[in-house]
Amino acid sequence: MDTRDGTGARDGAPRAYDVVLFGATGFVGELTARHLAAHAPATCRWALAGRSRDRLERLRDRLTADHPHCAGLPLLVADSGDPESLRELAGSARVVATTVGPYIWYGEPLVAACADAGTDYVDLTGEPEFVDLMYVRHDARARETGARLVHACGFDSVPHDLGVYFTVRQLPRDVPLRVDGFVRAGALFSGGTFASALTVMSRGRQTLRAARERRLHEPRRPGRRVRAPLSAPRFSRETGAWALPLPTLDPRVVRRSAAALPLYGPDFRYRHYAAVRSLPVALGGMAAVGAGLALAQLPAARRALMDRYEPGRGPDAERRARSWFTVRFVGEGGGRRVLTEVSGGDPGYDETAKMLAESALCLAFDALRPVSGQVTTAVAMGDALLDRLRAAGIRFRVVDAR
Repeated sequence: MDTRDGTGARDGAPRAYDVVLFGATGFVGELTARHLAAHAPATCRWALAGRSRDRLERLRDRLTADHPHCAGLPLLVADSGDPESLRELAGSARVVATTVGPYIWYGEPLVAACADAGTDYVDLTGEPEFVDLMYVRHDARARETGARLVHACGFDSVPHDLGVYFTVRQLPRDVPLRVDGFVRAGALFSGGTFASALTVMSRGRQTLRAARERRLHEPRRPGRRVRAPLSAPRFSRETGAWALPLPTLDPRVVRRSAAALPLYGPDFRYRHYAAVRSLPVALGGMAAVGAGLALAQLPAARRALMDRYEPGRGPDAERRARSWFTVRFVGEGGGRRVLTEVSGGDPGYDETAKMLAESALCLAFDALRPVSGQVTTAVAMGDALLDRLRAAGIRFRVVDAR
């Protein structure tokens, strides 16, 4: 049951802030703060949060240099290791956005605080284990309080989740549907992203265990079939590239959206690939992933790799300006076939910060369907977030339809 009133407050209790950004002083955190400073409505009451007041003050000074209205921006000191500070933070906000990862190490206390306070929550995780554990441990409480827990609100997994949603909208209703997604990107990563990726690769058994536990708790939906199988590598004539299966969080998110929304039809299948133009590059990429998985199992090698790519840093503005991503979707059903595309600039940082900020603003200010608990971006925000991202410069378009 959703216990919030029209302002998003729980049980009529007013909240001091519409949006709080936790982890604001990190690399992606500052980019997210800059997007909010430039694009949040004048009526938006938002605040910066993190462990160090000194670092928060320095960030506020940098924001104020470009946006004088940020001079009085509130600063909240909170620590992922201090649950009481997170409860206070969650109780003060309608929406909390967090960039603090790896989430399996640092994320749960804030999820728990938001679920208990009836506060909407968005993050940037790409960690399947974390998402599954948060469902098992906190979905029921969030449903009681009306909190919307929306994970993966960056490049993992907004372009893919909303891209499939956009594609399905171009196809007939109430028929079996098939969608394949093909991801291409040219970008560098930060130390924080690298640390999260290594963490995921090193926790294979824990990830499988969390997935099994989630399946025991998820309700069954009789009368509909939804699948996201891991397929073999193949050459894609639709994109003119080699398609390598991507065992990331993205297809799981798409599958959950499809299971929750009748729009996806009675029988839905999604396959998720990396699109690589050259066969030698494709083979090299598969070898590199295999090597990364092997090294991630060795604690000494994992520590050495993490030390080499220190969290909190990332590509400079010039390099990010040259970065890009494209995701093409081939959808078929009811005798109709469509080719759609989602594209934008730097996927890991500039566009990810934009997606996180717009997701938080969407939950805070837009008229949305009445859902609660752990939900996906398509389920929680759908058309409203799609419209926001288009207005922010991320392109969703139909390339071909027949």
